Amino acid sequence: LFAALAWLQATRLPLWPLDHPAADLAGGILVGGGLLLMALALWELRRHRTTVIPHMEPDALVTSGIFARSRNPIYLGDALVLTGLILAWGGWPGLVLVPLFVWVITDRFIEPEEARLAARFGAGFDAWAARTRRWL
Repeated sequence: LFAALAWLQATRLPLWPLDHPAADLAGGILVGGGLLLMALALWELRRHRTTVIPHMEPDALVTSGIFARSRNPIYLGDALVLTGLILAWGGWPGLVLVPLFVWVITDRFIEPEEARLAARFGAGFDAWAARTRRWL
């Protein structure tokens, strides 16, 4: 939804479009980095044989690999991809969608997921949350 809104802004309401090779490069790096983060996270979740589906009950608390750096690398990857697409499309006013996206994801997905993890894994989750940041 947020990517569609950003695309609409960039193509239908191009306010001072940003058409510069540096924006394309930055956009590509962010999209690629976001996809890499998501792939690393999926790999680690599969390695521990637990679900990747947000609303399902996890079988394991994954704190290794990319999850040692971020508690939510898939959502972080989503935010990077969104930011990269906005830059690549030259629709820099759409960047206001990024903090809104982060807020929606945190409120709608991350907080309920972390509550389930805390209930299921107790002190293990608390220790991981204390040493690993939610986003970066």
